Amino acid sequence: MTRTCRCLNCIIPPHLLRRLLESESREVRQAAMNTLLNSARLRGQRSLRATFGIGLSAAPTDGRRSIFDCENRARIAGAVLVQTEQGEASRDTSVTRAFEGLGTTRQFYREVLNRNSIDDRGMRLDGYVHFDTSYNNAFWDGQQMVFGDGDGVVFTDFTSSLDVIAHELAHGVTEHVAGLEYHLQSGALNESMSDVFGSLVKHWSLGQTADQADWLIGAEVFTPGVDADALRSMKAPGTAYDNDTFGKDPQPDRMSKFVQLPDTEEGDWGGVHINSGIPNKAFHLTATGIGGYAWEAPGLIWYEALRASGPTTEFQEFADRTYLMAEDLYGAGSIEQQAVQDAWRQVGIRISRTAARRRPGQRRKGDLLVGEEAGYDGGALAALSRQMETLSAQVHALSKEVSALKGDRTPSEAGGPRGRPANAKLGRLANS
Repeated sequence: MTRTCRCLNCIIPPHLLRRLLESESREVRQAAMNTLLNSARLRGQRSLRATFGIGLSAAPTDGRRSIFDCENRARIAGAVLVQTEQGEASRDTSVTRAFEGLGTTRQFYREVLNRNSIDDRGMRLDGYVHFDTSYNNAFWDGQQMVFGDGDGVVFTDFTSSLDVIAHELAHGVTEHVAGLEYHLQSGALNESMSDVFGSLVKHWSLGQTADQADWLIGAEVFTPGVDADALRSMKAPGTAYDNDTFGKDPQPDRMSKFVQLPDTEEGDWGGVHINSGIPNKAFHLTATGIGGYAWEAPGLIWYEALRASGPTTEFQEFADRTYLMAEDLYGAGSIEQQAVQDAWRQVGIRISRTAARRRPGQRRKGDLLVGEEAGYDGGALAALSRQMETLSAQVHALSKEVSALKGDRTPSEAGGPRGRPANAKLGRLANS
């Protein structure tokens, strides 16, 4: 039987919090212990809700935002509503940053990927700030986004980082799109998808190209006294920090360095926050290999590959799907497809022969092969294949039109912070 983990999707990996338990500072040790204990309690609550289906559905609201103040209590129930879409702006900086971060992320999915909120059905976006006292984390619990204020010694207010907000909300997207199980390779891929889309939201909001971006996750969550660049580096996994407080960043950047850890809570469910460095690096290499804005072709390829994935998808399967998606969207042998293939090769994953050599009658757009060896219902997939063939032809024609239009547009018009990128049209067509 497949094991699943109904975990809180937290931005701070457990191995960092455990290192803080060894701190010389009693204040830091206590904050780390409280964070671990309260996270375990909340994890149990989420598991109970999921088991009995409590509170897992709500009327669509077109992504309406609501921010609540937990007033430093370690519970969400009873939190005070402090800002809504219709209400006045709050004077609380944490409230404002959470509200704006949710809005920017919502707008990214709407304009770039034509996605209506987290579930693509207008799911409301609820944020809770000032959770607990000195809580060193931020998390998505399947329903809402929760922010701690940090202990003020090592970590600061978690609303300060846009890519952290977008990272956590992306867990919700992954949950609704593919349901990647949160352990081992599928769990590491789950974490990587959040890093990818967390970064893309930040790039998009700043109008940065792949070469201009820093590719850091959570650079703002540390206090000035901590010698660390960020929680993770997608550009150079394993280099985000190296200090006495946390030790050296353990993320690998290729399969030969894959870290084997127990599939337990203490083992970070097989190292999901650690081994995510491998697909992270592959995305960075793809984005810089293609050039331009990473939220355009690279982001669209990764998003559509995610849509074609399932709960147990692992690195090899996902690599193959990105390769096939690049061909479906941009053509066989295109710069985009070559960049995808080369990126995965550099992290030690070679595109499989079944993906590289599609055979007539077994081609399914953007997914695995159709046929008995693929283990799917061939009749249903054949129908879907025909539909996707039609869509692909439309995408190809639209791509030519977009290319012609982009030649006459400025970068901001082509996809700046408030512009609609060319691939928004492609994403809308692919989602239809």
